[in-house]
Amino acid sequence: MKSNQRIYGMSVASVYPLYVTKVERKGRTRDEVDKVIYWLTGHDAESFGRVLEDKTSFEDFFATAPAMNPARSAITGTICGVRIEEIEETTMREIRYLDKLVDEIAKGRPMEKILRQPKQP
Repeated sequence: MKSNQRIYGMSVASVYPLYVTKVERKGRTRDEVDKVIYWLTGHDAESFGRVLEDKTSFEDFFATAPAMNPARSAITGTICGVRIEEIEETTMREIRYLDKLVDEIAKGRPMEKILRQPKQP
């Protein structure tokens, strides 16, 4: 899709400060944003620092993530009026997962709830 190509090509470094500003306005922290990014993608402070420094695109960020969290499929609901679980395009769904996690931080949701745990059998 042509409209998605612009989003996919945006650097994570260009959007990350917006995520941080959004949560800080609500009394939350940059560390919490980092924690959900690490949880979602398997990055750590060092590898995520390189993503920001290299101005990695969202498409490459998700394509090369160290370990996408299998529990991310438990992230449901709407973002920008679209149900996340109905987004078929993989990269867009990953971006929306991240958007939803940041929204939940900003809404004051406890971190234990934001970082979904896999269902125990």
